[in-house]
Amino acid sequence: MKLVHQINLAFGLLLVVILGATAVMIHYVLLDHLIVAQKNEMKTLGASVATTLRTQAAPLGIAGAIEDIPTLEASPVQLTAGVQAIVADENGNVLSRTLPLQPVLTAGGTVIPVPEGQEETLSFSPENLQALQSGQDGRYIVEVSAVPQGTLTLVTPMSKVSELEQALFGRLLVVLGVGGILVLLLSLVITRKLIRPLMKLREELKKVKERRFADVRKIPAGGEIGAVAQTVYELAGELDRYVRVQKLFVQNASHELKTPLMSIAGYAEGIRDGVFEGADVRKGLDVILGESGRLKKIVSEMTLLAKLDSEEDVFRPAPVPLKELLDDTVERINPMLVARELSLQVAYEEATPERLTVRADRDKLLQALLNVVANAARHARRSIELRVGTDQDQVVIAISDDGGGIPEELLPHLFHRFVKGKDGENGLGLAISRAIVERCGGRIEAGNRDEGGAVFSFRLPSPTPSG
Repeated sequence: MKLVHQINLAFGLLLVVILGATAVMIHYVLLDHLIVAQKNEMKTLGASVATTLRTQAAPLGIAGAIEDIPTLEASPVQLTAGVQAIVADENGNVLSRTLPLQPVLTAGGTVIPVPEGQEETLSFSPENLQALQSGQDGRYIVEVSAVPQGTLTLVTPMSKVSELEQALFGRLLVVLGVGGILVLLLSLVITRKLIRPLMKLREELKKVKERRFADVRKIPAGGEIGAVAQTVYELAGELDRYVRVQKLFVQNASHELKTPLMSIAGYAEGIRDGVFEGADVRKGLDVILGESGRLKKIVSEMTLLAKLDSEEDVFRPAPVPLKELLDDTVERINPMLVARELSLQVAYEEATPERLTVRADRDKLLQALLNVVANAARHARRSIELRVGTDQDQVVIAISDDGGGIPEELLPHLFHRFVKGKDGENGLGLAISRAIVERCGGRIEAGNRDEGGAVFSFRLPSPTPSG
């Protein structure tokens, strides 16, 4: 069953349960309210009738009033339709009544039916009247008042209130039914509106399953569904970029590996076939050794990148003193600086640089720094600067040079694999640096300075306060 049908079915069942419970509650509340209202009306009527009887009893005396009491139907007080009155003396003997003779519930709980043809001759016994006044007969609503003659009992059938309650309850059920249908129809519209983005999102996920990442569209929606749709769209974009990078990586790797292999194969065949003689043989062997070293470096860097992407145990982080790490970097890069007649300055914004530490794999982070500094040395004209500072809980290392800067079109792809600028080697150094810095929990950024030259920034988490 589709999700939209499941939601509609669940909502429909819930609506039926709620409306059913509401109807039952309203039924009892309405019935109770009508009974209370009827009792209050009968109480008021009883007080009025009792006042009339007292007025009649005053000039005659109580004895005369009992003998000459008229029927209440002829009294000045008009009884409400459906309300009957019974006047009884102190012993429970009926003196006057307007109550039709009906089966009566006795004090013992026994119902006495009226014998056929004797409805007019049957009289109330004191026990029957007591059972009626005590409310044991659920067929009637009873109100008892004291009068000079004894007691005045007003009686109305329960069926009268039940009929009124059923009429009102029937109308209420119609209103609830119409309202329920309108709410159900509205819920169908709202549910379809809410589910439609999910249905569209399912179609986009099918494209992801079929690896058609470039065809995935962004589904316009709000709330959590919109957030999921945005995530799916970004995921598809990232997967598409990853696939394209992987294809480019394979192409570039093939090219980078093929170039030294062709040189090695060419010189090896020339030496074998006697094409090279004397000093040319040694020169050919030097080329083979050089290209073999370059090939080894490319394979090592590709292997390192693959391990950084997939293996956890290749990276062993620990607190590393930053000053020692930078001193080691300067010492190792110094031969390249001397060969290119470049100067390198290290500046610390902190008064006590010995206290600066980062959490990283020391050898891997050293390699990342060497890659970036060597890249700066290849492009700098006269100087390179390493500036070290802190930003909240991060250590910031900025490496800048006074070269020609980075082409703007190259900046977005600078840290991708096999992306080479002018004078680049194999296009893996900066990609390795980014992978190492991200494994440290930091990030690396690149840009151009206003005064000229490029700047690379390492942002690394510090395990201890820099104070």
